[in-house]
Amino acid sequence: MALKSLPFSDVYALLEPGPVVLLTTADKAGRANVMTMSWHMMMEFTPPLVGCVVSEGNFSFKALRATKECVIAIPARKLAAKVVKVGNCSGRNFPDKSGADKFRAVGLTPLPAKDVHAPLVAEAFANLECRVADTRMVARYNMFVLEVVRAWRDPAQKNPKTIHHQGWGRFAVDGRIITLKSEKA
Repeated sequence: MALKSLPFSDVYALLEPGPVVLLTTADKAGRANVMTMSWHMMMEFTPPLVGCVVSEGNFSFKALRATKECVIAIPARKLAAKVVKVGNCSGRNFPDKSGADKFRAVGLTPLPAKDVHAPLVAEAFANLECRVADTRMVARYNMFVLEVVRAWRDPAQKNPKTIHHQGWGRFAVDGRIITLKSEKA
């Protein structure tokens, strides 16, 4: 078998970290924002810990760093176009102090969370309220470790399919589920 060299730019599509999610924040003035995020990973089962990378150039980075809380909203395939739209615009472009302008512009509905100030996303099939648990990797890698403090699921959305970014506008959609015998969760 002859192997072929793979460009570094293609590595991301091979190891993409999981479904595309929406990260919501609210700054100390209460201005909400939503951004698209693909760079995240589960780090622990209980309590659930999630590592995520947020570019320091983003409005969300500053809000997350200042308030140490956010929501990870998990959209299903039917929201793919809105997820891309969120990813293609900045919260800085919306002067409304509440942040509702960006949500409204992309057709998403912010809902109040129970334990954090960042909003839930009504259209997502799941929402995870999070608090920052560790910031030691923020200065070097822009990576926050988040602890999920409350989790919500929309029971009306049966068997949602998540989307997975493979780069350059290309997404994979969850496929068939198989179950194999395992002694671990």
